[in-house]
Amino acid sequence: MPLQNTIETDVKTQKKAKVDKPALYKVVMINDDYTPMDFVVFVLQNFFGKSEQEAIEIMLQIHNHGIAVCGLYSYEIAETKAHQVISFALQNEHPLQCKLEKE
Repeated sequence: MPLQNTIETDVKTQKKAKVDKPALYKVVMINDDYTPMDFVVFVLQNFFGKSEQEAIEIMLQIHNHGIAVCGLYSYEIAETKAHQVISFALQNEHPLQCKLEKE
């Protein structure tokens, strides 16, 4: 009688936990009647990395529609950028405001 080799293995399969991508947040700039347009363009270029043309287009959207999205980021980055913009505006005596909106 021939020998039969049998190998038993216990292979446990684990279901991988499904990890959701973190939510993204829009940093939205709000129009006011006091902050100069060139200051808004400067902020968009320096805090959001926009080109001059992009910054002008966003500034005009803020001016004409009262609000515009400046960027889309994870919560922590969006919160930091909004805080930096508001602090910088206050240092320069402008009432410029930003808010976060969940995507």
